[in-house]
Amino acid sequence: MPTEILMPALSPTMEEGTLAKWLVKEGDEVNSGDLLAEIETDKATMEFEAVDEGVIGKILVTEGSEGVKVNTPIAVLLAEGESADDIGESAGTSDAAPAEKKEAAEAPESPKEPARAEAKPAPAAPQASDGSRIFASPLARRIAAQKGLDLTRIKGSGPRGRIVKSDVEGATAAKPAEAKQAAPVAAAPVAAPAPVGPSADVVLKTYEGREFQEVKLDGMRKTIAARLTEAKQTIPHFYLRRDIKLDALLKFRSQLNKQLEARGVKLSVNDFIIKAVAIALQQVPECNSVWAGDRVLQLKPSDVAVAVAIEGGLFTPVLKDAEMKSLSALSAEMKDLAARARDRKLAPHEYQGGTFAISNLGMFGIDNFDAIVNPPHAGILAVGSGVKKPVVGEDGELTVATIMSASMSVDHRVIDGALGAKLLQAIVENLENPMTMLA
Repeated sequence: MPTEILMPALSPTMEEGTLAKWLVKEGDEVNSGDLLAEIETDKATMEFEAVDEGVIGKILVTEGSEGVKVNTPIAVLLAEGESADDIGESAGTSDAAPAEKKEAAEAPESPKEPARAEAKPAPAAPQASDGSRIFASPLARRIAAQKGLDLTRIKGSGPRGRIVKSDVEGATAAKPAEAKQAAPVAAAPVAAPAPVGPSADVVLKTYEGREFQEVKLDGMRKTIAARLTEAKQTIPHFYLRRDIKLDALLKFRSQLNKQLEARGVKLSVNDFIIKAVAIALQQVPECNSVWAGDRVLQLKPSDVAVAVAIEGGLFTPVLKDAEMKSLSALSAEMKDLAARARDRKLAPHEYQGGTFAISNLGMFGIDNFDAIVNPPHAGILAVGSGVKKPVVGEDGELTVATIMSASMSVDHRVIDGALGAKLLQAIVENLENPMTMLA
């Protein structure tokens, strides 16, 4: 029998994904290890390899299909001696929208009508007054025709405003007088021509005479919204703030970069911040912990996550055993992780885990901000830009120094105020005395 190729689970938490691109076509021979497709999870685009050898007999899920559940058949693989004729009826295409499939399965049988009435084709897709197409499922169009409903007056709840069964079941046909008196502002948003731009998911619409763009949420944005909403609602945040003098660090960094120039290494301030946090977590080990529901897990290594902005969201790749690595090693690893994060090529184990995170918006000119703790981390350090400011020196004289504002958001379930202050103090001392981090 032909073998079904199933939608893979590419991360421990993956439940569905988008089949972004097929790398093979029907009739192609594949061997174990050959790349079959690119799958988009909520965080990354990952390549999917063949496990068995054979010939791609049929592709069941087309490119760009979203919300494909894990373990759903996406293609059929034929072994030696098998042909396309061996593919049974059960291996039908999966191109139809899930909502439409569900409607077809739920469609009731009417005992009052002959069986041939069920095979009656659905009415043609209606059009709005401006000529644009009204998107409705076949079942919704049939029910609307039977009830005498005007689909242009029904707001769809399906994908991209598609009218589905549930939208027309509870609707009633408008009386002639009501239809004449209906105010145009009560109509559902009407699709207008798509705007010129790179994204096909952005559609220009009008509602009550005002234009707006409806931007479709991808898996990453949905995950970010869900996780950070949960974090803000369930984690008891508190905030600690300190100003950090960077002059000694900037001078030390300049000296190191001159010495490392021949090796092609250039250290950033962010590299020093990563190292300072990693060492501070060793100096205050009680803070190197994660919340585990009914207990706290205190880790030995310093696994530090760093937020990386990408188009449409962010990643937090984790630098493991950061306290053990040199500044140049941390710099090289961070550059590699950031580059692959922007290409959405990180493996799940590279952005999961860690006990503490860093979010640096200083390069965008932000002086200070408060970040949201990303569970199960115990805290996150929000770093602003270094700005020259007047300060009072130790001798009481007014001088100028480069000051960086740092705000630490902390999970109070794991770290109390005094303990958090001790951690932030250790971070400040490491950054203001950078040579001690090399000891």
